[in-house]
Amino acid sequence: MAGLHRFANPGTFVRISAKVLPWLAGLTAILIGVGLYQALLVAPPEAYQGNVARIMYLHVPSAWNAMMIYGAMAVASATWLIWKHPVADVAAQASAPIGAMFTLTALLTGSLWGKPTWGTFWVWDARITSVTIMLFIYFGYIALRAAIEDGERSAKAGAILALVGSVNLPIIHYSVVWWNTLHQPASVLRAGGPAIVASMLVPLLLLACGFTTYYLTLLIWRMQREIVGRRVRSLRVLQAQG
Repeated sequence: MAGLHRFANPGTFVRISAKVLPWLAGLTAILIGVGLYQALLVAPPEAYQGNVARIMYLHVPSAWNAMMIYGAMAVASATWLIWKHPVADVAAQASAPIGAMFTLTALLTGSLWGKPTWGTFWVWDARITSVTIMLFIYFGYIALRAAIEDGERSAKAGAILALVGSVNLPIIHYSVVWWNTLHQPASVLRAGGPAIVASMLVPLLLLACGFTTYYLTLLIWRMQREIVGRRVRSLRVLQAQG
């Protein structure tokens, strides 16, 4: 546990992350670059939807990351509530805008994909509705953290909201099973293996990994800025009190 507390120190995090960040950014560029090349120039058109289905190479990784980031935010929030690790709170706060960005991207690309596929840009089916709710929870978390000036109270209120909102994650995941929706069931992570050909699966997984490392790159960058910002604010308070 002592080792974990050492890495939970903001100063230690800044020093280690400064070394990791350039490599992570480079890996992100490679994964997304190769993934886009494979998706646009190598992967064949989908049998029924043709080239329109190439939207999935942006839509699916964005949706996966939107949920993963919320899960990470909830875990970080729980870690802060239990152990009061300052870096955990910074990670949760820094994750929210990135998660909201991926969620909005998933909804917009899904809408563009829905028009030629379903004949409409938007339907209030269970999957779309639950993802939209997640977007508003992200927005609510961001607004709540900004509205409360006291750092301790802001962290606690945000952590509670994040944990309550995590109830929505299994609803999103199982919505295509529990209700009759327009979305198809899982075709990659499912019993019996992926139901998608390798030439389409490879770019999809490359972009999913690339989007994930992109999240980690933005997360570290935002955490570094937030840690420095908190230090500056603390110094100003001490100067004002002195």
